[in-house]
Amino acid sequence: MERTDGPTPLRRQMRLGVFVQTPGHHVAGWRHPDAMVDGWPNLGLMQRIAATAEAARFDMFFLGDGFATGYGEHPSTIGKFEPLTLLAALAMGTSRLGLAATASTTYAEPYHVARGFASLDHLSGGRAGWNVVTTAYAKSSAVFGRQHPPHAERYAMAEEFVEACRLLWDSWDDGAFIGDKASGRFVRPGSLRVPDFRGKYFTVEGALNVPRPPQGHPVLIQAGSSGPGQALAARIADVVFTAQNDLAEAQAFYRGMKALLVEHGRAASDALVMPGVMPVVGRTTREAQEILSELSRNIDTTQAFTVLSERLGADMSVHPLDGPVPDVPETEHLKSRAALLLQMARREKLTLRELFHRVAAARGHLLPVGTPTEVADVLEHWFRSGAADGFNVMPPFFPGQFEEFARHVVPILQERGLFRADYSGVTLRDHLGLARKIRHI
Repeated sequence: MERTDGPTPLRRQMRLGVFVQTPGHHVAGWRHPDAMVDGWPNLGLMQRIAATAEAARFDMFFLGDGFATGYGEHPSTIGKFEPLTLLAALAMGTSRLGLAATASTTYAEPYHVARGFASLDHLSGGRAGWNVVTTAYAKSSAVFGRQHPPHAERYAMAEEFVEACRLLWDSWDDGAFIGDKASGRFVRPGSLRVPDFRGKYFTVEGALNVPRPPQGHPVLIQAGSSGPGQALAARIADVVFTAQNDLAEAQAFYRGMKALLVEHGRAASDALVMPGVMPVVGRTTREAQEILSELSRNIDTTQAFTVLSERLGADMSVHPLDGPVPDVPETEHLKSRAALLLQMARREKLTLRELFHRVAAARGHLLPVGTPTEVADVLEHWFRSGAADGFNVMPPFFPGQFEEFARHVVPILQERGLFRADYSGVTLRDHLGLARKIRHI
């Protein structure tokens, strides 16, 4: 049984993360004059983004991850830092900003992941978050020399993996390391509980050599929107990251996710739903539209087709660009994302070229384009109408468009009482209004 401290009631406000895929989420974002690409990968840029996010009182800095590289890959994935190494560095230059990273439950071991995130939680003073992913793409298996498991099996593995990590984080009591020189006791007697976890996929028969994390457990983020993904989120997630681009469908997802939480014995408020959003911000509506048009003109067809084909699970380059979006069979990859993109294409009667441009930009996420007020209006409408608890902001390029959002959109949200004016706590759980995890009993 798992217990939590009771959270302090807070007025409902929007949560904001910045999803950092540098030099930008748009496949052509790196070509914009305001995108920073010198000295790649660039620690200075990461520090600048983190400082901007903390100054704007963002909840968290969120890092995606992946293993594959190659000429056709999205520029943000060809070359990048290992996430926990980067976040440990950023922890030294920030004091409140949550630091969340992706780690795979298919291509890792529970002990290593539990140890890494526990260490980050200590180094940052309780600001660590783990984005739990099963790794969708079979091409990732090549670098590990393993067979890529089927979709359903990956989620079964993930549930075991997370449970093993929870037991490892609970190896020691809070305050177990007393360092009592007079008695000669470095740790309090009776404070260690050695995990003995035996599952179908993972076995853990030893304790974690890291004291219990400041948050109890790092914040758990889950991004799967398929049936198995939602079920896993309902059982383990503190934050649900999702791709939504239609308000009615987002509202349905939100209601369904909250109902699933209750079905699994949790409160509807125990997990926050945060869709991704790629805002394109300009001083005028026309300027914002011109920014998006310029990005579209600079798209590298090979890279964009790689992204589109990955999302749909089939090679789209063999189909005519100005024809209808073809039907594709369900695959073992990103099932929910493929379904979302196909639904969008059918709903809006998109050609393959039009879908190509949408995916090259926001990959199926919400794409508001306009002035700071117009972008804020969209976010407020989604937030107030029961489609989101907040948003993971995905700028088309860094640092320019993120700084435009932080400097001009965030103040509007603050003036409307929709977003905090200042941090009221220290840990990431504090920021999100979530309870600290108490040790399993």
